[in-house]
Amino acid sequence: MQELSAFEQAAVWAVLGVAIFGIAYAFVLRAQILAQDKGTARMQEVWGFIKDGANAYLSRQFRTIAILIVVLTFLLAASVFIIPPTREAVEHFGSEEAATLWVALGRAVAFLMGSLFSYAVGFVGMNVAVEGNVRVAAASRKGYNPALQVAYKSGSVTGMLTVGLGLLGGTLIFMVFGIAAPDALLGFGFGGSLIALFMRVGGGIYTKAADVGADLVGKVEAGIPEDDPRNAAVIADLVGDNVGDCAGMAADVFESFEVTLVSALILGLVLGDAVVGTLGDGQYDLRFIVFPLVLRAIGVIASVIGNSIVSTDEKRRNAMAAMNRGFYVAALVCFIGFAGFTAVYMVDPTTGAIDWRPFLATIAGLVLAVALDKLTEYFTSTHFNPVKETSKASKTGAATNILSGLALGMESSVWAILVICASILTSIAIYSGYSTDPTVTLTAVLYGVSLTGIGMLTLTGNTISMDSFGPISDNANGIGEMAGLDKNARNVMDDLDAVGNTTKAVTKGIAIGSAVIAAVALYGSYLADVSKVQEQIGVPLAEQLRTIGINVAMPTVFIGLLIGGAVPFLFSSLTIRAVQRAASQIVNEVRRQFKIPGVMEGTVTPDYAQAVSISTVAAQKELISLGLIAVMVPILVGFLLGVEALGGFLAGIILSGQLMAVFQANAGGAWDNAKKYIEEGNFGGKHSEPHKAAVVGDTVGDPLKDTAGPALNPMIKVINLVALIIAPIVVTIPSGSPGVIFAMVLCAAALVWAIWQSKREAPSMTTETPAPATTAKGV
Repeated sequence: MQELSAFEQAAVWAVLGVAIFGIAYAFVLRAQILAQDKGTARMQEVWGFIKDGANAYLSRQFRTIAILIVVLTFLLAASVFIIPPTREAVEHFGSEEAATLWVALGRAVAFLMGSLFSYAVGFVGMNVAVEGNVRVAAASRKGYNPALQVAYKSGSVTGMLTVGLGLLGGTLIFMVFGIAAPDALLGFGFGGSLIALFMRVGGGIYTKAADVGADLVGKVEAGIPEDDPRNAAVIADLVGDNVGDCAGMAADVFESFEVTLVSALILGLVLGDAVVGTLGDGQYDLRFIVFPLVLRAIGVIASVIGNSIVSTDEKRRNAMAAMNRGFYVAALVCFIGFAGFTAVYMVDPTTGAIDWRPFLATIAGLVLAVALDKLTEYFTSTHFNPVKETSKASKTGAATNILSGLALGMESSVWAILVICASILTSIAIYSGYSTDPTVTLTAVLYGVSLTGIGMLTLTGNTISMDSFGPISDNANGIGEMAGLDKNARNVMDDLDAVGNTTKAVTKGIAIGSAVIAAVALYGSYLADVSKVQEQIGVPLAEQLRTIGINVAMPTVFIGLLIGGAVPFLFSSLTIRAVQRAASQIVNEVRRQFKIPGVMEGTVTPDYAQAVSISTVAAQKELISLGLIAVMVPILVGFLLGVEALGGFLAGIILSGQLMAVFQANAGGAWDNAKKYIEEGNFGGKHSEPHKAAVVGDTVGDPLKDTAGPALNPMIKVINLVALIIAPIVVTIPSGSPGVIFAMVLCAAALVWAIWQSKREAPSMTTETPAPATTAKGV
């Protein structure tokens, strides 16, 4: 860190200390959770099924993707040797040879670190959620606040681990690489995003296959309650809540957290170079790099403070108000901390004036998070008209319920994108007139957008805590149902479960919004990185990408735009098909087991393991193929159509990905809560015809809101990061060279195989399953 002043070095060391503190705090909370009572023997028996199934799934998932991770590690290292090292790397390491070697090693290690950190967040978070759910059920017998405390603290473990590991990785890379950090940070961001994609896709397919199958046969056909122990798919459904909503969501937000930091550091370096002297003169204002690191550290401290005050009492019994109170207190701490650090640090050394623009851009991110929170709540909560209208539409059947939900989801995506547009416009307004050089002003605007992402995810510790609270409470309710707990305990868990449905929907909105902001910031990094390489190989300034921009009128660019817009539809199609195939087999399996004498009477325990196995096979089958699609498509577009077309491709995928993600998440959330609104006694209540129609709508929405929609978040960022990594190679190597042609043939073949593999049914899904035994085999 020789480029930093003494104050800046102390600040970076303090950031590292805060990151370690966040991780340590997560394990302190974990110890507190494990010390809680696990309840009755029957509760622990049900919990054991869930725990075994969840651990077995994630262990198998890691074995499935490990080979791909190893291969990509070597490819990332090898890619560095194809292009000349950046000017910053040569300056930092002393020579081109040393720079190339260090960057190759650093990018590979950073990729592994990002992958392992992302997996650790998902695995540990899921593990603590599983440990927490039975303890929430046990605590519900004591009262409302004890159950709330256990559920929220269990979620806080995941939240604090997310912010701690994300900040630790980015800080360590900056401490080692200094001004050359962007070269290695790309690997860190790519590793986190790729694992998040696997976690999201695999967990989403698993949980929704089981959920759809369990609901259609259990609720609609058999008329039995949710989480009834006679339903063979109920354990798979509860396992799915953990591998999908806990592990998947944690990894998803972790990679958004790290990718926004990566983009802020990349753009901060470019802006720091531009504002001191001239571009490429070796002088940097490193305030633009240190600033986002310190902001993240302040966010970690604020999250600890906010999470520590979440509590209620037996009189109020308002979990949502308690969590909102913690969130807003943390936001206030952030505001004060950001303002104080800005006043001390962002001071112009020549004039002494304080530059408040980075602070304002960051606060715009906090406002954006709250706006998306409220917007998502409006379209998905039972307290507002959109969901009530969808519930009312159920009176005339499943078709009108589905039509109402589709319209609601489409409308909500428009308002969400307008909110994001407003946040980007805010950055433009803040940084307008920043420099007489329009290129520098554009860089400053994009840096402001990256700070908006930093601000939006500042309270990730709180956001993940609220999100994990949902599946933990849901699992606790399922355990309570299957274990036959008393009415008072069930009332506590019912209320916490209902609140958890709202928190899950709200945090999905924030996750999707952060994905788009991160992608826009990465788009700015793409322009900056391509221009940097063009400068190195002698392309005149007037012809560099940062000067000419990306002209959509060019046919190749327009083709790239069209392909980018189509990819989210392909991705959603493949994931929904996967859920549909697996859910069909779950339906057949549950129907078959209901016909076995004694199952419906409750005297014979269903074979839960068979449903768990079906969901596991379905989820694992998609991982490699969908990962290959995300990696291969940008490579093919870049090398076949050129670097400008690749930029158009990224613009297309950001736009359609955002619209599709919000549409699917909010439509699915509205269908879910429309069903719950009827179950509360409205429009006929449970077992009425409107309720049956709403259950059908909910099952249609399940794969949209928990599989296809959320999977688009990491997919967008994986593709953006792949484009960032390959763009310098695209610029450097002639597209018509034999090596490139051969590589593109291989990539095209891999893409065709991946699509075919995703559409092909696994052998285990085309064969009859054996009849289950008359006693439980375990999971």
